[in-house]
Amino acid sequence: MRLYSFIDQLKTTVATLRANKGRSILTLLGIVIGITSVIIVFSAGRALQAFMDDQMSSFGSNYIQIEPRTPGQQNQGTGPNVVTTLKESDREAIMKIPNIRTAYGGLMGQEKITYQSESEKVMLWGVSPEYLDIDTGEIAAGRWFTQEENNSQAKVAVLGSEIKDTLFGTGEYIGRDVKIGRQNFKVIGSFQSRGGLGFFNMDKMVWLPVKTLQKEILGVDYLSWITAQMADPTESEFTAVQVNDLLRDRHNITDPARDDFQAVTQEQAQGIVDTVVNGITALLLVLVAISLLVGGVGIMNIMYVTVTERTYEIGLRKAVGATARDILWQFLLEAVTLTFAGGVVGIVCGALVSFGISLLANFFGFAWKFSLPLNGILISCIFSVLVGLIFGLYPARKAARLDPVEALRNE
Repeated sequence: MRLYSFIDQLKTTVATLRANKGRSILTLLGIVIGITSVIIVFSAGRALQAFMDDQMSSFGSNYIQIEPRTPGQQNQGTGPNVVTTLKESDREAIMKIPNIRTAYGGLMGQEKITYQSESEKVMLWGVSPEYLDIDTGEIAAGRWFTQEENNSQAKVAVLGSEIKDTLFGTGEYIGRDVKIGRQNFKVIGSFQSRGGLGFFNMDKMVWLPVKTLQKEILGVDYLSWITAQMADPTESEFTAVQVNDLLRDRHNITDPARDDFQAVTQEQAQGIVDTVVNGITALLLVLVAISLLVGGVGIMNIMYVTVTERTYEIGLRKAVGATARDILWQFLLEAVTLTFAGGVVGIVCGALVSFGISLLANFFGFAWKFSLPLNGILISCIFSVLVGLIFGLYPARKAARLDPVEALRNE
């Protein structure tokens, strides 16, 4: 197609679309919705991946996470099938592995915390004193509990910043007694605000020595997890093998399929998260592609009606020298211009919606970063053009094949 001919046809296309604004807008709508969805999916997928990576990093680095599981299954036992074989002695044994720098055991529970007339249901996080050697949280005031306090099951507590504000406001709180359940605990410190991590609001948690939570509140002797930090992260795979061999020996397990625990390195955990996020993104893109398909069928129908309405015009253009190729390109250009315009509008709408989602998530305490991936924009543009070409081709070929004499008779 010669340049001047292309420009002339583009001018004709714009004039035609402007003359039928209502129809053009309705035709655009399906493409706009589809491309908006594409941008949202790509943006949310990238933000979710970054969010999950940040969440895992916030619990420390270079670690191996050991959790109980029901033998023969990949998930951790819950409810009536809780696996209770992970013990404090396992943590102590793991710490003797040469590449393990430190490790802490953890257990969770729920109870009401009360100070004078203020009370709130909170998540109790029982951990070993080594917790702060791995976790990235920082003490804002007071102190962390000691190994002696853990061993003696001391009734001491470190508060999340929001719980501290709820119970004490701006008043003094270090050394004050609070009631957890029916027992008195002495507040010895508080954490700096750190917002939500995963599904937990860390600012609304209360930390206790793990043995205190085990014996004084929950009445159990097991751990829900052990987090071990490595001295040399390049040896993570070998260290994980050592952990597995150690725990199998301690738990008298000879068949790995009967493991009552699972040990996952940070790299493996991130790989699992990335796989899940990519899978969800791919699934959503398939659903979005269906909406684009529907939008494409709508464009084909509109263009087909347009060809029928403009039969006389096509015959007239052919009568004055327009070739079938000129007619074909004219209608294809109209379809592609429509879908490309819909793609541009969809990209803008998708970016605005994604930005709004990030603002809303941050308002509720989630560190959700706004992201507009370049590959999402490129794919959206390519999708838009392809939809116009594919679904505009049949109506354009029908227009190009019209006999000029028969077309002029439709006047």
